[in-house]
Amino acid sequence: MGRLIAVVLFIALLVPGVLLARAWARAADRRAVAGGSVELAEPTAEGSAALTAQAIHGRRWRRVGLLLGIAGIVGLVVLQGESSVFLWVPALALGLLAGVLLAEVTRPRPRWTVAQPHRRPRQAELVSGGLVWATRLVVVAELAVAAWLWSGGEVGEVVGWTAVAVPAVAWVLAELALLRAVVRPVPAAGADVPVDEALRTWSAHLVSAAATVLALLPLGALLLTAGIDRGDRVTEHFDLLPVALVAGGFCALVAGLAVAVFLLTWLRPVRAGARALAG
Repeated sequence: MGRLIAVVLFIALLVPGVLLARAWARAADRRAVAGGSVELAEPTAEGSAALTAQAIHGRRWRRVGLLLGIAGIVGLVVLQGESSVFLWVPALALGLLAGVLLAEVTRPRPRWTVAQPHRRPRQAELVSGGLVWATRLVVVAELAVAAWLWSGGEVGEVVGWTAVAVPAVAWVLAELALLRAVVRPVPAAGADVPVDEALRTWSAHLVSAAATVLALLPLGALLLTAGIDRGDRVTEHFDLLPVALVAGGFCALVAGLAVAVFLLTWLRPVRAGARALAG
């Protein structure tokens, strides 16, 4: 009976990850609509210049993120030597995702004439509220789990600080980028409105995905490690907690990797007349 309950619990804890992946898959429809609108429009000279400038800005910061990741790997090698080999991929991923977040939070405002009186879109017009709140809930869950394990002495000080600081900083940067995407007034020229909407939509999804990945992957690693450690302990009765922790960790890791895949589809910059954006 205990094994049956464990299997049911394991499957039940996989459901949130499946729902999150499905929500990001449906976000592709929003990308197709936004990209298709830009393809059909004929932006003004200011709109075309904004598209070019935004693409260059994004590529520049992603290169900075790559350099940060490489620098992190070098630092790990210097401090820990060959034993840090398993941390190289996480360090590189952290640098790349940091580049994505920094690119969006520092995006310059397009130099076009804004509408008078100022009009601003709602956040729900740019990104699904479910995705935004999922990001917030995942970050809060990761911080809670990290604090729980850290206070219990199950993770070291370095791991604890990293598990708290990385998702928290990513969350702050994502919220700032979302705020900037909403408060910017829409352009006055009707031909530039689709360009503006696409740029906002891309930015909102990029930061939401990046912050979600930077919370899900540490959360999965923490839960999985805690579950395995507890599973090795001898108890008098059947304990479901290790099963729940392992299932939750596995779900978080798979969901984080799935969101990372969807994030890659949003990295291509918005281009007027680019049919690839509609796919």
